Amino acid sequence: MALAIEIPRTRYPVEQFTLPNGLRVVLAPDASAPVIGVAVVYDVGIRSEPEGRTGFAHLFEHLMFQGSANLEKLAHFRHVQGAGGTFNGSTHLDYTDYFETLPSNALERALFLEADRMRGPRLTEENLRNQVDVVKEEIRVNVLNRPYGGFPWLKLPPVMFDTFPNAHDGYGSFGDLESATVADAADFFQRFYACGNAVLSVAGDLDVDETRKLIEKHFGDVEARPAPVRPDFTEPDLTSERRETYTDRLAPLPAVASAWRVPDPTKDPEGYLAYVVLAEVLTDGDASRLVERLVLKDRTVTSVGGYIGFMGEPFEVRDPTALVLQSHLPPGGNVDRVLATVDEELDRLATDGLAAGELARTQARMATHLLRDNDAALNRALRMAVLEQQRGDAKLLNELPHLISSVTEEQIVTAAAALRPNRRASVEVIPGAGSGANGAAQGDEQ
Repeated sequence: MALAIEIPRTRYPVEQFTLPNGLRVVLAPDASAPVIGVAVVYDVGIRSEPEGRTGFAHLFEHLMFQGSANLEKLAHFRHVQGAGGTFNGSTHLDYTDYFETLPSNALERALFLEADRMRGPRLTEENLRNQVDVVKEEIRVNVLNRPYGGFPWLKLPPVMFDTFPNAHDGYGSFGDLESATVADAADFFQRFYACGNAVLSVAGDLDVDETRKLIEKHFGDVEARPAPVRPDFTEPDLTSERRETYTDRLAPLPAVASAWRVPDPTKDPEGYLAYVVLAEVLTDGDASRLVERLVLKDRTVTSVGGYIGFMGEPFEVRDPTALVLQSHLPPGGNVDRVLATVDEELDRLATDGLAAGELARTQARMATHLLRDNDAALNRALRMAVLEQQRGDAKLLNELPHLISSVTEEQIVTAAAALRPNRRASVEVIPGAGSGANGAAQGDEQ
């Protein structure tokens, strides 16, 4: 079947090398603006944290901002902001990242800062207890005291999955957080924060040779430790539908989210990409199938969204992952009717195919979003680092818009036909009723 639309590859230059200590480095020079983005991505996320230590990956991310081998607490903040830069970090299912955007003349400052905490963060009882309290407050703000807190990314995985890595609360229970020790933190650092388990990426206004020398200067003497063996997160697909409900004491309206397993992003990238596009065909814009049917025509929902991965990161997630659809309903809305309508629309797509121009319109919009996102130096650095880490190919960044356009109507139809009720996991939010059941979540530093 002919391609629906042809979108060219981008041509961002990419240089790569590996230091003797195992640190992989990706450089993407771009002199269009005097700015650089620096990112360090460690191959450890929520799925890697040990049982009894829920929320530890996120807690440790906080600890990485509390001083380091040669710098006191808050010094990292002052050095970045004093150079006119910004910084942050975040915890994801499969990785944790730390990053800065700075004027290009502050490149060495950023490299020194990241290398210094790669040698070792300042792990003290005072820092640990302080950050446990910070994370607990973050859970209160983002989950416990917020309508739909943790919906669906915390609430849906335990319905779909059975294993601890895939199903547990990534924000963490208060009990697990409070019982964490400095020894736990030191062990976590020693195991997962090895330079052999990290990718350093720099994008923007840089000279490749000079940047390489600076990286060798600052990171070359970081202790060589190999990457740990990555745990096996695999588990079987569903063979029968799963549904659960919970009451959210703060939610004003009912809501529902459903998920279906999709192919392995690494082992079957072509099959996986069809679902990435399908999610957009179903929900992106007023002309998309589920928005048109559920929101505009039937008015059985007030909003509907679709995406890949419980954190909505289609190009930054490993298997197992899922296509997720979520909707908020009007007062008295009927979840059974909404799910039945979704099934009808999936059957119609699988039987009748796509309308003229439907796929091309979706692909053009997706490619536009990708091109816009990748235009920022920091976004480019972050995405290349994760692609190198998970797919072994930072240069895949240049291929993504073209690969989106390579998905055919036949692949979309096949993917839609696989989204059957017997493979679906759903969680329904019941509004109000004075019950206070809520969970926990991932967050960024401030």
